[in-house]
Amino acid sequence: MCGIVGYIGNQKAHPILIKGLLNLEYRGYDSAGIAVIDNGNICVKKDKGRVENLLNIEGINDLKGTIGIAHTRWATHGKPSKENSHPHSDNSKNFAVVHNGIIENYNELREFLKNKGYNFISQTDTEIIPNLIHYYYSQNPKTNTEIDFLKAVKSAVDDLKGSYAIQVICKDYPDEIIVVRKDSPLVIGKGNGENFIASDIPAVLSYTKDFYLLDDNEYGVIYRNVVHFFDSSLLEHNKAIKTIDWDSSSAEKCGFEDYMLKEIYEQPTAIRETVSSYLRIEEKCNFESLNFTKEYLSKIDKIYIIACGTAMHAGLVGKSAIEKLCRIPVTVDIASEFRYRDPIVDSNTLCIFISQSGETADTIAALKLSKSFGAKTLAISNVIGSSITREADYTIYTHAGPEIAVASTKAYTSQVVLMNILAIYFAEILEKSNKNDLDNLKREIFDLPSKIEKTLDDSEEIKDFAKKVYTQKDMFFIGRGMDYNTSLEGSLKLKEISYIHSEAYPAGELKHGPIALIENGVTVIGVLTDEHLTQKSISNLQEVITRGARTLVITNQVLTNINFDYVINIPCTNPLLSSIIAIVPLQLFSYYISKFKGLDVDKPRNLAKSVTVE
Repeated sequence: MCGIVGYIGNQKAHPILIKGLLNLEYRGYDSAGIAVIDNGNICVKKDKGRVENLLNIEGINDLKGTIGIAHTRWATHGKPSKENSHPHSDNSKNFAVVHNGIIENYNELREFLKNKGYNFISQTDTEIIPNLIHYYYSQNPKTNTEIDFLKAVKSAVDDLKGSYAIQVICKDYPDEIIVVRKDSPLVIGKGNGENFIASDIPAVLSYTKDFYLLDDNEYGVIYRNVVHFFDSSLLEHNKAIKTIDWDSSSAEKCGFEDYMLKEIYEQPTAIRETVSSYLRIEEKCNFESLNFTKEYLSKIDKIYIIACGTAMHAGLVGKSAIEKLCRIPVTVDIASEFRYRDPIVDSNTLCIFISQSGETADTIAALKLSKSFGAKTLAISNVIGSSITREADYTIYTHAGPEIAVASTKAYTSQVVLMNILAIYFAEILEKSNKNDLDNLKREIFDLPSKIEKTLDDSEEIKDFAKKVYTQKDMFFIGRGMDYNTSLEGSLKLKEISYIHSEAYPAGELKHGPIALIENGVTVIGVLTDEHLTQKSISNLQEVITRGARTLVITNQVLTNINFDYVINIPCTNPLLSSIIAIVPLQLFSYYISKFKGLDVDKPRNLAKSVTVE
């Protein structure tokens, strides 16, 4: 969840480090800091609060050093404070470290170091790392080569249990940065006479599109002109560069007031890019990275779709599509629950994992567990080379481009589109669905971007309703079938960025308890897009109207003689795809409510874009 940036080159380091941290603010944090080697010493500038606070710290603009590391911290050990902020130094001020992750055995290591005479300023688990490096550095005989530094880092890392992405600088070696990772993301961006380090690609995308993607237990020794890679035994090896074909402007606001609004309006483009990569009208779906055969898919007796948060909601839509088109039973599971409940998984199980960042800790752990049971694993991610894509047997990508706002919008709709295309692909192999039906569904998928554009053009009504209800404390979302899945995601969006308590229920469940919460003036949002279920949902909405609720309805059906307060009409599409259009007004609804409340839409409290710890 924390953000990491590093730089080594010929430019002043601190402006690049701070810009990188600003680009990573979506990760969620409570403090920020940098460490630069300047005039032969390590100079640390840090404080709690926003990255912008660093610009006002005394002496920061006097730094001329061209090598440095930086960090935004999300508190796990110790409250937000200057002392607990990263970077952390050892007692001798010879080393500085930033770290993303959790060191599970830090108490034992802390006691070990205390007994060796080391003192600690913070309550963090991270502060043990530079002191442990110093301990091993001081124990080993010096050969006056770069390997002394690397050996000390490796000896310290060998003692760590938990997850980590670590950057280390040493004043004795002012021309190198050492990095290592395990279960936390870290990439190295290659420049011309300079190199960059980041926890996420968007942090340094404006400087380079060429990246080394660090593997677990892999070390990088980074100089201005070259990077050396070592495995966990310090055997050196070569590593290929990956070019990330993202436009750097995708990580900028480009005239929009907020990233979230920009990304809502980018959904037609994101969907077009995703669709064009895999779908053909007159041909079978094209997944070059998959080699599934009819024999293999026929042996699959169940599919798990495993994810967290918004990605899990995309999985629910995928479940409906796969079951409808392929007649294979699908279970959607929350990753943090799946990994601890002894799931029934074997070689006849296909496990699909969805993660926008590809770094979601619980999802990666669930993937590893599934592989240990012999299941085939398929990852769906938006980030090329992310951890989940390297762990999975197969990978397919959404093509949404960088998503900066914490609350996911275009990544979600791209995931839902891709799940539907995957369901069509399975159905074509299995020959379980009528070809004309599949071709019609493909045509509907190709029409989605233009239908979303029309929905976005008609946003004033949703803004008007948001202005009327933004002061409320509770809201409810209801729907049936696919519309219930949409309601879950709409409710989550509202919670995430407006801090209004909201719940989503299947409309038929109202009488089984939730209707007790409906009273005069409470807002209920209904989603009605399936003609076979519309009348049933209307009856449920009439029940809440009778009890004084204020209603907003999102629908593609013709409704007559209905006394709803607001009706937002959206274009018709196949019911399997309705979530992709119906969620758009609900995204805007949450956005406008948050703006009317004066909240930070892109960086909601307590949340982070990429949850890299359990």
